Amino acid sequence: MIQQSIQSATQLHEAGKLDEAEAVCREILAKEPGHADSLHLLGVILAQRRQFAPAIDLIRRAIAVRPAVAQYYSNLGLALAQSGQPLAAAACLRQVVAFQPGNAAAFNQLGVLLHGVGQIDDGIAALTEAARLRPEVARFHFDVGTAYLQTGRTHRAIPHYREATRLEPKNAHYLYNLGAALAECEKYPEALEAFDKTIELSPGDVRVHSNKGAVLHHLGRRPEALTSLRRAVELDPKFPNNYNNLGAIMEDEGKWPEALDAYRKAIALNPDSALFHWNCARALMALGQWEEGWEEFEWRLRAPRLGLNRNFTQPQWDGSDSAGKTILAHAEGGYGDALQFVRFVPLVAQRGAKMILECQPGLAPLFEGMVGVAQVVPRGQPLPAFDWQIPLQSLPRIFGITPRNIPNQVPYLSAPADRTQRWADRLAGGTKLRVGLVWSGAKNSQWDYRTRTIDAFSPLAGTPGVKFFSLQKGEASQQAPPTGMDWADFTSELNDFADTAALIHNLDLVVTVDTSTGHLAGAMGKAVWVLVPFKSDIRWLLDRPDTPWYPTMRLFRQPTETDWQTPIRQIAAALRGFTR
Repeated sequence: MIQQSIQSATQLHEAGKLDEAEAVCREILAKEPGHADSLHLLGVILAQRRQFAPAIDLIRRAIAVRPAVAQYYSNLGLALAQSGQPLAAAACLRQVVAFQPGNAAAFNQLGVLLHGVGQIDDGIAALTEAARLRPEVARFHFDVGTAYLQTGRTHRAIPHYREATRLEPKNAHYLYNLGAALAECEKYPEALEAFDKTIELSPGDVRVHSNKGAVLHHLGRRPEALTSLRRAVELDPKFPNNYNNLGAIMEDEGKWPEALDAYRKAIALNPDSALFHWNCARALMALGQWEEGWEEFEWRLRAPRLGLNRNFTQPQWDGSDSAGKTILAHAEGGYGDALQFVRFVPLVAQRGAKMILECQPGLAPLFEGMVGVAQVVPRGQPLPAFDWQIPLQSLPRIFGITPRNIPNQVPYLSAPADRTQRWADRLAGGTKLRVGLVWSGAKNSQWDYRTRTIDAFSPLAGTPGVKFFSLQKGEASQQAPPTGMDWADFTSELNDFADTAALIHNLDLVVTVDTSTGHLAGAMGKAVWVLVPFKSDIRWLLDRPDTPWYPTMRLFRQPTETDWQTPIRQIAAALRGFTR
């Protein structure tokens, strides 16, 4: 009789007749309070009504009677998850997969739960097992990809997204995520293909048009990018990414006021986006609005994709009284950033702080002789005890730095005396003007605007009375100098920045693309000419032939995006008139 009644209750439940099913369950339990299936089914019904506390209690009572029924644990886990108890829910799902090691859906649910509570590797392992058990289920592959994407391992997400879209080629959501992952990994042509397919399936999705615009921008197809972004704005004028992507295009066109306006609109729509604030900061800095710019620049530490937040337990120094305290100043960004901003460390030391400086290993020998630095620690080595910490690029905000009050007394860096003397002895006796040359920046990506070839500098070859010294490191250093260029290359002997500084000390002039060597020469007070691209780094401001950062530096700017000949010819002409 009871068996017939529970079957009836189950059928009513499956038909969506919850009231009738509940009544039957309660009748059974009135006669047999420990009937496990009735306890379980009543718990499921109450959970569907979001009465989670009694639902959880009922299912647990069912498990106490019959502790080896996987379905009980599965529904208990669902109720616990819905009531905001993910750890307890995960424990239930672990029981399910223990009972049913072939249950792919349970592994998938377990993986989602574990990932959500920060047990990342275990979560991905469970999600992967679900996809292995049921490789024909697209969603399982998609969930693995999303887990990787959310933990910053985007390159590992891509093959899982590809499989999901192969299994369900008409799923716009899967295609969009594939495109986003490909774009983040700078696989722009493939990302564009994925976004185009997404638009065919979901032409009204503003996210796709906005991201397609960003991809087209990266591909150099700016008019098409603007068309996509304008379409995105038509679809949803309150979608913040539209304006952020528009700002990036305005940057490339040198339209910094328009870029700033676009970034401000993005922030107005999403005031918590660290990336939008960081972009806004860059625009403000380029336009010389540094008071607001430095404040906005602090948002860089909150942007995960920039990877700048070191998560120290010690607080960041806020400019308060530091007498008798130990402060760790740590470099961020590239070598040029460290060379530029290390100038502020002595200012902190003047306030009575003991300064520990952490930097890239290649800079450590150079910084060890700096005034106000008590100890230099190469990055990766153990740090001594300290009270506060601060990134170097946060110091200008503390000191209220503007283009009018930069502490630009040079030199603030110098090479070790013994290394300088060695080069002085080796180069003694020459009468020609000694000019150091750097023609290529670090190839961080195929779009690195600093990357040139030495042949571009052929107009400098044959300049009377000039001998050129290579300061180029990396792969580009293997390039042969142009015909007619009086040339010396000692770069195989330059093992760190102190070695490079020692050689620069014995030169008369440094000519360089916008890279760290320019900052080094400027910090040493050496005459230095920097080739600046049309889309220049924000630190160089706009339209100036000089910079308040380095009084001995001269800027030669690219007038258009494709014209490198003009500034190089200008350098050649200036070199003919240069005297020590």
